[in-house]
Amino acid sequence: MKVLVLNAGSSTQKSCLYEIGESLPNSPPEPIWEAKIEWTGQSDTECLKVKTSQGRSIEERLPTDDRMKAIAQMLNTLWRGQTQVISKLSDIDVVGHRVVHGGDKYHQPTLINAEVKKAIASLSPLAPSHNPVNLEGIEAIENILPDLPQFAVFDTSFHSQMPLPAAIYPGPKDWLDQGIRRYGFHGISHHYCLERVAQLLEKEAKSLRVITCHLGNGCSLAAIRDGISINTTMGYTPLEGLMMGSRSGSIDPSILIQLMRQGYNADQLEHLLNKESGLKGLSGVSSDMRQINDAIAAGNEQAKLALDVYIHRLRCYLGAMLTSLGGLDVLVFAGGVGEHQASVRLAASDALAFLGLKIDSDKNETNPVDADISTEDSSVRVFVIHTQEDWAIAQLVVRALALDSL
Repeated sequence: MKVLVLNAGSSTQKSCLYEIGESLPNSPPEPIWEAKIEWTGQSDTECLKVKTSQGRSIEERLPTDDRMKAIAQMLNTLWRGQTQVISKLSDIDVVGHRVVHGGDKYHQPTLINAEVKKAIASLSPLAPSHNPVNLEGIEAIENILPDLPQFAVFDTSFHSQMPLPAAIYPGPKDWLDQGIRRYGFHGISHHYCLERVAQLLEKEAKSLRVITCHLGNGCSLAAIRDGISINTTMGYTPLEGLMMGSRSGSIDPSILIQLMRQGYNADQLEHLLNKESGLKGLSGVSSDMRQINDAIAAGNEQAKLALDVYIHRLRCYLGAMLTSLGGLDVLVFAGGVGEHQASVRLAASDALAFLGLKIDSDKNETNPVDADISTEDSSVRVFVIHTQEDWAIAQLVVRALALDSL
């Protein structure tokens, strides 16, 4: 079976093609084809990078004025040119999409139809950087292969069992009837990290108290007990919680009231909070942690302040997750920053030293993958996990397809 996965994020479009035999393998396999587009918005073209398991690769420039056309051009590299891995697009058996917001209705992988597309579109105001681009991927496949089954795998699903006291906002009681509650996001990543850590420790996932830190352009933490997310930092939308690349995270709501009195409208506020805040807004440099570190090394004090605020808020929310769990067995770092920024991992871990958590500095500095970076005598295991969301989506889609065919 050939499973195509489209994983559209706020700044990237990642895609993989997996070839799966009669049963799912125990460990993540290498995709036979993978592609990535980074939507930087800094020029009139973007870079498409494609590689195959046979070692072939290409880089192409894509126009930024038509994302659907760019996605179609990316898919063409599956069956044409140097990176061809199938003879025709109809060789693909099923497609899985990461969809960020599923609201209070979609808790499982779902076969996409007109009703599901309408629901994804209706939730776009709650995930404006994500749900619209998720739909673009779905419609790009429909345009090429209209009869191919497509499944939506929702980022909110893993948090759907969060206890009501953690999910409900302290507003008017009719908010919940309107669907205004905390949903949580990055669920595919948080769930994958839990399962992968349990596998590496050779323990049952339900036996562990885990805090997973998904730190990338978007950032969130999850407190996991008994295999269930019982608290997380993102809420009604992916804007709540931690300071992020270009998102503010949680702020005093009165700031928005004040800005509205100054003349800001809803669209301007949305853009300000999602695109011009966080590391990018405070540093005046970039939303990319690598560029922030370069600026700090060059003596940029504003960039240093932005990083200091980022670390402060990360530590604060770690405390919130810890008290939700009442203890901690495993701390996990994942995402682009979580995997590659040793200084961020160290600064966050130091805040939990009072638990007896100890980082092995040498292991931490090597930026290992799927490895324990804590010392032997640490009371808490600390892992760096390479989140393979694409493989997680592929597994869920294969299982859902099998159930759908019963």
